[in-house]
Amino acid sequence: MNELEQGKILVTGGAGFIGSALLWGLNRLGLQNILVCDQLGKDDKWQNLAPLRFDDYLSSAKLLELVEIDSPVLKEIQWVFHLGACSATTELDAGYLMENNYRYTKILCDWALTRKARFVYASSAATYGDGANGMKDDEAKIESLRPLNPYGYSKQVFDRHAKQRGLLSKIAGLKYFNVFGPNEWHKGEMRSLVNKAYQQVLETAKIRLFKSYKPTFKDGEQKRDFLYVKDAVDMTIHLAVTRSANGLFNLGCGEARTWVDLANAVFAALSRPPEIEFIEMPEVIRERYQYFTQADIEKLKATGYQGPKFTLEQAVTDYVQNYLVPRRHLEI
Repeated sequence: MNELEQGKILVTGGAGFIGSALLWGLNRLGLQNILVCDQLGKDDKWQNLAPLRFDDYLSSAKLLELVEIDSPVLKEIQWVFHLGACSATTELDAGYLMENNYRYTKILCDWALTRKARFVYASSAATYGDGANGMKDDEAKIESLRPLNPYGYSKQVFDRHAKQRGLLSKIAGLKYFNVFGPNEWHKGEMRSLVNKAYQQVLETAKIRLFKSYKPTFKDGEQKRDFLYVKDAVDMTIHLAVTRSANGLFNLGCGEARTWVDLANAVFAALSRPPEIEFIEMPEVIRERYQYFTQADIEKLKATGYQGPKFTLEQAVTDYVQNYLVPRRHLEI
């Protein structure tokens, strides 16, 4: 019997990018004892849920209301995957982010622990800022991290709260690096470069990348740790069922690759010759731009996880050829 069959599974942000991919991963394990929570608006996010199976749906506001009164409606929940948040790194309303990302997480975590439910939540690699203080998932270094934007700060505040309260020995916080893959169409300007680049190639036969404003990085050679969403889902489920895996964990490939590498992989997946144009970076993000991210995933591997299944090139090919070209969502 799959351990996740015991009790009901709550997935917040379940209609979103990583959340819906997690539903897909759970469905592939034969699970549909799932309560989905999200805030569906007027965009196409609902389409992520259409091919997937789950027991019920609640709005994020309704869930908070039920949690605060410890409603019997939620009594069967034994697993909480808290992925719901405002994830826009360009959002400047810090008050909104603190309420939506920090306070909501704090309330849900306290409730889950009271009910002895397994609590796994999304932190973010954005908490590392420019990486000056390292990108190692070491709880002892939480206070030294300096996020570059309000989103990263809202995630950092809960990580710090969890450490101060001694909660990190009981829960798992996931620092997702640059995740890309199916089910991100609804994200608009926050879509991955793979998604945007695919459209650019169709329209102009070339891909536009930001110029570098640091002499140590050539144009397009800024680096990121790119993680395919299918690998992110495998990592997330692994850490949930590995109950001894508590604390903060980097979720990435453990290897930094350039934006040029990513663009070339898109061209290769489309059997097109590479043509890259370097453009000015908007001034609003220049001072907060990360030039290098790379996840140290030794802590993740120490829990028994063997490492990502997809290379960057394999991931881009799968995404482009099996989801972007046919315009498919993740489905069972």
